[in-house]
Amino acid sequence: MTVRTLVLASASPARLNLLRQAGLAPHVIVSGFDEDTLDHDEPAGLALALAEAKAGVVAGLEEAAGALVIGCDSVLELDGEALGKPADAADATARWKSMRGRAGVLRTGHCVIDTATGRQVSATASTTVRFGEPTDAEVAAYVASGEPLHVAGAFTLDGLSAPFIDGIDGDPGNVIGLSLPLLRSLLGELDVSITDLWA
Repeated sequence: MTVRTLVLASASPARLNLLRQAGLAPHVIVSGFDEDTLDHDEPAGLALALAEAKAGVVAGLEEAAGALVIGCDSVLELDGEALGKPADAADATARWKSMRGRAGVLRTGHCVIDTATGRQVSATASTTVRFGEPTDAEVAAYVASGEPLHVAGAFTLDGLSAPFIDGIDGDPGNVIGLSLPLLRSLLGELDVSITDLWA
């Protein structure tokens, strides 16, 4: 049996690492899609629309022909607002000060396109994140590290901000950037077993 080519339509090293840890060996093709061109009334819908747009761009490329393309995008929902990557250090600082001691919901849109058949499936995974109460000095040090400027919600579960997260309710992979159980389910809808994609 020929192993299908898997393409990750994302520049996220965290998503790539999750897939590799699960025995997959995706090629990475960054979509270059301008996230600011999409607007949506609610965070889960925005995350899904962005994931579909990124997967769609890459699925249309010649180098993705015949592949299974995975697109993902994450936003943090807090007070009904979708928070993506912070604009700058001041924005990241303000966010952390507003998140302290509270809970938000990390929404990650997932889209898988089988370019061999043209079939597309998508869904959003949601995980509640309970933030701790880092001091102002800890927030300043974290923002100075630069990490929060590159991630949705200005935090990561697998990086320097991990000590500032008291707990989560749901799939930890989803918070890192990709829900492997949801991916398995979406692949199943395309009649593909995730075990057939093991490298």
